[in-house]
Amino acid sequence: MSLTEDSYRQLVRELSDRLVATQSEIRVLASVSWGPEVREQFFASGAKEQPDVGADFYEPLKFDPESLRTEFREIEAETLAKLGPLSPAGGLMRFMSEQYRLVIDMLDARGTEGFSTLSMLLYGSPNDVVHAGGPTVTQLAHDLRATLEAMAGSAMELADARTIPGDEAARLLQERFDLSMGPGKVDVRLDDGIVADAAAGSTYVKIRADRSFSDRDLRLLEAHEGWVHIGTALNGLSQPYCTFLGKAAPRTTVTQEGLAVLCEVLTLRSYPRRLSKLLRRVEGIAMAADGATFLDVYRSYVEDGTSQADAYSSAARIFRGSTPTDGPFAKDLGYGKGFVTTTAYVRAALRLGQLHRIPMLFCGKVDLMDMRAVHHLEDEGLVEPPEWVPPPFDDLPALASTLAMLRFAGGVDIDRIEADVSALF
Repeated sequence: MSLTEDSYRQLVRELSDRLVATQSEIRVLASVSWGPEVREQFFASGAKEQPDVGADFYEPLKFDPESLRTEFREIEAETLAKLGPLSPAGGLMRFMSEQYRLVIDMLDARGTEGFSTLSMLLYGSPNDVVHAGGPTVTQLAHDLRATLEAMAGSAMELADARTIPGDEAARLLQERFDLSMGPGKVDVRLDDGIVADAAAGSTYVKIRADRSFSDRDLRLLEAHEGWVHIGTALNGLSQPYCTFLGKAAPRTTVTQEGLAVLCEVLTLRSYPRRLSKLLRRVEGIAMAADGATFLDVYRSYVEDGTSQADAYSSAARIFRGSTPTDGPFAKDLGYGKGFVTTTAYVRAALRLGQLHRIPMLFCGKVDLMDMRAVHHLEDEGLVEPPEWVPPPFDDLPALASTLAMLRFAGGVDIDRIEADVSALF
């Protein structure tokens, strides 16, 4: 007996909610982080010894890996059986479930050589090419950084004074979110346990209580963490049927970071030193993938003029989940590639007269390669336009005039990328 349209949509919602509930037990960043004790031990050694991090350093996972793998397999089987092999919603959910099984494998391998290999299967390799015949992700990051630093000149040394203490920064950032996104949408919290100055969850931003911030820092966090990362999570979770779009599978990382950096740039909230830092992370991951140790990467940052504290934080981001000698955690590869490919996608939408498709990048946590399916689901009524769209993407004529002028250096054939992403419409 065939399903009615309403029954089909309700079935999609039930399977989607089950997938969201099942993945909720997985906390990737919390499971791979290095606590403050590692930093203290490292500097107590005079920054001359590898951090004492091995397989026994990481706390046991807060879920049973095998039972969770089984649950994901059952979701995949039920989705295939009930929605069939050709359902766009079913295909996205099965792929997402498969990714989470690989995430479990990666977390199970923390502190071993296998962790880094699995992370690169999920987040990409520094040796991946941006497009056929184009530069690798590492070459792209290097060339973009060189171009940025050459063109920025003395502006590379400009930095806003960080005079706002953590508790005051949290209060001011909360006020910004309440005004731009609506009261109660985003919760700003103080936290001493994070490595970065700030970190975002689905509905919150954590601020380091022991750090000071500038007004530019707060404006940047509003756009990057709030408007993009939290905005897409809230949009996805509010979907009437495809609630799985509210959760970020690893494959969405490149597009998410690309949108976030693009949003920073379009709103004039970023600055050369920050962009250089993001691109430098890609180069650090490439060093680690080629055999460099934590100490090697840390020292390369210090030699580049980075403070010891920031050099440690950057190197720790690269090796978290792994050991100081067993390769990188590849999550931060997405910045350079994401910025270029996401910008190319938006430019292609403008050129092809598909302006209405651009806001759909914010309908949830999506990957560019999912967009054809997302557009189909929108046409079917299974995915709705986003409730929240960042200001730069809410004024399409202004966006068109700005992006029409952007070109890229570093050997990237932007026309080739546009031709590739045009097939996604």
